[in-house]
Amino acid sequence: MSVFDPETIITRLRSRYDLSQSRDEFLHFRNPYETLIATILSAQTTDKCVNIVTKELFARYPDVFSLANAVLDDVEKIIHPTGFFHTKARNIIAASKLVATEFHGEIPDHMEDLVRLPGVGRKTANIVLDHAFSKTEGIAVDTHVRRISMRLGLTDNSEPNRIETDLTCIFPQYMWGEINGLFILHGRRVCTARRPSCSICNLSDICRYYREICE
Repeated sequence: MSVFDPETIITRLRSRYDLSQSRDEFLHFRNPYETLIATILSAQTTDKCVNIVTKELFARYPDVFSLANAVLDDVEKIIHPTGFFHTKARNIIAASKLVATEFHGEIPDHMEDLVRLPGVGRKTANIVLDHAFSKTEGIAVDTHVRRISMRLGLTDNSEPNRIETDLTCIFPQYMWGEINGLFILHGRRVCTARRPSCSICNLSDICRYYREICE
């Protein structure tokens, strides 16, 4: 594993991407309930797709209690475009029921409680904690974070929880909340899955992938 100055990576990405001006490229939500449900639905699909279906979903089911009592077939029809809609529909209804019964309708704000909810792993829990409660307990590792972390040489692991552990050892905690957003934008615009644009990347000089594959 390569060793870097984490400040260099974050500073360069900040200079390229302004997270405060990139809201339309991420999930839309207005409260902890919407944050949780939208993030569960975002697995294996795009944020744009989720934002389209959640407009109708949240209009029909504006809170945990209404979604907990929803008819499965009705929810499946709404979220069908997101893919894996059978599993996702079951998960968001079951998660809502658990929140309604065990947490009095309030989305929990602790990692150990969130990961008990159906469809919620550490990635989803980290996003909910960060965006809904301004709590930074870890780093949400999605496909973009995984790809860029491995290409840069920040990790030699492919499993998200192990990648998260590696990243939290490299980056100080005050940076954790930015990493997911910055890495996502870099992964979408420059370090894409099929053909990374190494020639315009401002991290290429410290990137293992560039050094081993592109040079």
